[in-house]
Amino acid sequence: MKMFRSIVGFAIAGMFVMSVWGAFAGAYGIAGGWFAGFIIISIMWFLNHFIGIIDNPGAFVDMAMGIAICGTLRPVFSAGSITPLIESLPTLIIVILGGMTGGIVAVMFQNDLAKKSEEVKEEA
Repeated sequence: MKMFRSIVGFAIAGMFVMSVWGAFAGAYGIAGGWFAGFIIISIMWFLNHFIGIIDNPGAFVDMAMGIAICGTLRPVFSAGSITPLIESLPTLIIVILGGMTGGIVAVMFQNDLAKKSEEVKEEA
């Protein structure tokens, strides 16, 4: 049941973002996009993490993965063809490389902070 609950939580986040965010941004411009982002992500984080719809302890990718899958596959189902998926591959590759770069830099920062913390403890 935990896996089903998590899939539902991820799917709701993806569908909510893909259907509402663009409509707000289209109707109200950049302010509508910011407002939609704040409201949608806040509500979905509350439901998924605080209420506990998803069971994802210690994971580093959660709602973003559901949103990414929904955003990638929604045009595929709308078009009834895999052409939109093939056309999105260069963007997906760049996004994955960016995520990997961010992860590597985050680990480097953590290691540096841990090293600095050990140096402070040794001096004391």
